[in-house]
Order: sequence, then structure tokens, then C-alpha cells
Amino acid sequence: MADYLDLDRVLWIPAGVPPHKALGAVSPGAVRVEMVHAAIVSDARFEVSTLETDRPGRSYAVDTVRAVRTQLPDAELFLIVGADQFREFDRWRAPDEILRHVRLAVMDRAGESAEKLAGNVAAGHEALFVPVRRLDISSTAVREAARQGRDLREWVAAGVDAIIEREGLYSGV
Repeated sequence: MADYLDLDRVLWIPAGVPPHKALGAVSPGAVRVEMVHAAIVSDARFEVSTLETDRPGRSYAVDTVRAVRTQLPDAELFLIVGADQFREFDRWRAPDEILRHVRLAVMDRAGESAEKLAGNVAAGHEALFVPVRRLDISSTAVREAARQGRDLREWVAAGVDAIIEREGLYSGV
């Protein structure tokens, strides 16, 4: 994705409190930040932002986009989403405002070709459709594998499996 879009830097922003999930249904923010750090350590262009996990209350993409735009007023910003999220983009809070600040980069996800969803882009805006190598790994499958006590090294980046095990994540899912 970073190569395809020729990006100098990619901010990975773990969600604070997602608006579509129950408050107790997500792992602690600090642990999710640690897992992202472990997953992206091998690429110098990648960095973690705690913008959402540091902010109280529900996390909405529009608030995050506003904050990043304020921090980087002259940067060309992309919001990278999967086809599954893009399919729901028109239901997000303030999608038109989001598109005033960023360009959408949509990756294939769950066997779905993002480009088939081109009609979901708001009038006057465009999305870049990024072909990606398909990996049939979902967060649901990872949580289920963890709950069953299976070895997670084939499912997640190096180091993330140790954090999941140490924290006992997903064992009660």
C-alpha cells in the first residue's frame, strides 16, 4: 500500500472507542497501540499515532481527520480503508467533510474487489483503488484462534502473538 501510493509516511491510528462497538468489547487502547507497534516495526515509513486512544469518548474518523489536518496542514493526506469499510462510508459521521480533507485509498478486502464499489464515492470526489495481495485472515478468525489456544504466529505479525498471549486477549470471546 505505501509503495503503491508512493507514501513517505503512514500513520497507523488504532481506534479509541469505536462508535459501532460496545464499550467493553474492545481491547484496552494501550494494548492495541502496543500490538500495532509490534506489527509495523519493520517499515521505517510506518508510525503509530495515539491520537484516538488518547482522546476521551467515542472515536469518529471525521474528528481524527480534522486533528491530522491541523497537525499537517500542507500534507496530501490519504485515508486508507478496506472495501468492507468503504461500502459503509456514506453512513459514517460527516463523510463529505472527511473527503474535503483527505483522498480515500480503498484496498480489496474479504475477497471483495474495492474497484467494484467505485459508485460509493460522493459526487465530486474520487477514491484510489489499491490492489493488495489477498490474505484470508480476519480479526474474527484471529480472536477465535486465540480463544482456542492455537498458535497465532501464522495469523499475526511477529511479536503481536506474544502480546495477545501475555494479555490473555480474546480468551473469553
